[in-house]
Amino acid sequence: MASILAFAGSNSSKSINYQLVKYTVSLIEGNEIQLLNMVNFPFPMFSEDYEKENGYSNSLIELKNDIVKADGIIISVNEHNSGPSAYFKNLTDWLSRVERKFLDEKPVFLMSTSGGQRGGMTALEITKNVIPRFGAQVAATFSLPYFQENFTEGEGITDKELAKAHRAALDQFLSKL
Repeated sequence: MASILAFAGSNSSKSINYQLVKYTVSLIEGNEIQLLNMVNFPFPMFSEDYEKENGYSNSLIELKNDIVKADGIIISVNEHNSGPSAYFKNLTDWLSRVERKFLDEKPVFLMSTSGGQRGGMTALEITKNVIPRFGAQVAATFSLPYFQENFTEGEGITDKELAKAHRAALDQFLSKL
């Protein structure tokens, strides 16, 4: 039994990326799942001055420890202005200061979604290229376009082809654990 940590790169209480992560982990059987809602993880904007004066918060250290303990990570990144959100960038800035390779060769299932036709693809691609610097092994990716049309709470991904692609990507990730 593998241990999987899952979260969205958004701290919005109405995050569609969190909904996608929550749905994704509901499909996983036989593994230990820890699902984090990042609304509960507020972090100040990173700066060296703040770090020098205040150090690292307990919640940051706990999150880093949860990442280290996990066998695999599922992340769905949100997109703001054609890039990952400031929240997600700030989160990776903080985590990389505590431990540069905080993802330590872990398989990562990287996803994104948005209300538009590209499904957060630009944020997904940027993140896919950046997180290996922190030790991640990107095992699979998936982008869900037109979230409101292709996802229903309680049902999940409603488009059959997208649901099939999502399942294939999830299975690819799970095979790496």
